Amino acid sequence: MLVIVGYVIIIISVFGGFAIAGGHLASLWQPVELLMIGGAAVGAFIVGNSNKALKATMKALPTVFKSSKYNKAMYMDLMTLLYEILGKIRKEGLMSIEGDVDDPNNSPIFTKYPVILADHHITEFITDYLRLMVGGNLNSLEIENLMDSELETHHQEGEVPIHTIAKLGDGLPAFGIVAAVMGVVHTMESVHLPPAELGILIAAALVGTFLGILLAYGFVGPLAGKLEHNLHESSKMYECIKITLLANLNGYTPVLAVEFGRKVLFTTERPSFMELEEHVKQSKSK
Repeated sequence: MLVIVGYVIIIISVFGGFAIAGGHLASLWQPVELLMIGGAAVGAFIVGNSNKALKATMKALPTVFKSSKYNKAMYMDLMTLLYEILGKIRKEGLMSIEGDVDDPNNSPIFTKYPVILADHHITEFITDYLRLMVGGNLNSLEIENLMDSELETHHQEGEVPIHTIAKLGDGLPAFGIVAAVMGVVHTMESVHLPPAELGILIAAALVGTFLGILLAYGFVGPLAGKLEHNLHESSKMYECIKITLLANLNGYTPVLAVEFGRKVLFTTERPSFMELEEHVKQSKSK
């Protein structure tokens, strides 16, 4: 939603300012210039990226228009889920969670938190490492190294759409210049026309440079920044899980392990100790 609001502000500021200064908005409507800039940009986008990168970008782009799902309520659900799992391990042993790990969709614990269960990647991350804790002989250091490797892969995959959009934005001013040069060439071919008509042709050519710069820095470039912000937000979920499970492996109680995980969250979404404690109590009473 904020992306659309930002776009509206850009349009009103640029085109409104042009109109207030006495400019004629109709002179900025140059579909041929848009065709050259947009077509060249799309073509270069396809040439410069792999099929996997194109699919990742198309999948990521719709997310910039949605509000973030990583809010305080979701983090509290995540930490309460981890608290319940670790509490069950502490009381009944590691083997007691085998059924929850193998089939989280039918687990009495996981099903209490549908928001977490609906996120396949988060659920898989939790169950994979709980499974290693149940059936593996790995120590906390080995599991931490494995988690770091997986998180690095997650981050690298998340950066693919960011880089593709950023490169697309970087190229748009150049394609605007290409369109402008083509317009100048057309103008030079038409030197026999009256000065008034030549002025119209030159203005149309200059619109190409204007559109290339505006699209780059006003519309496409900021999307890369938004995608990067979304990536950092999604990574916090994994970091919270990682710190919590490692704290438990190192011998800390479920309460302290969850507290470790709470501390890595951004302050804007981080619940207070009392808020989390109250949420845990409410969950237990269900």
